[in-house]
Amino acid sequence: MIADHRITDPLLQLLVERAAEEGAKKALASIGLHDEDAANDVRELRSLLEVFRDTKKTVIQTVWKSVTAGVLALLIAGTGIKMFFRE
Repeated sequence: MIADHRITDPLLQLLVERAAEEGAKKALASIGLHDEDAANDVRELRSLLEVFRDTKKTVIQTVWKSVTAGVLALLIAGTGIKMFFRE
């Protein structure tokens, strides 16, 4: 007598779900997010990332404003010098 060892779709689904859950647990544990504080840690990291992005945006805007102001100051100074020596 030959036994039928086929895996049914529901059994395959269950095996895949269990494997995925165990893999996710191992992955979270490997980066230190396996305890009860993990959700708070992730929220805090997201908050820090948002603050970093806002700060980076502000720094870039400030640099561009400073460069623009410097160029305009040089143009005004150059015009003033040109007018001073023309007379």
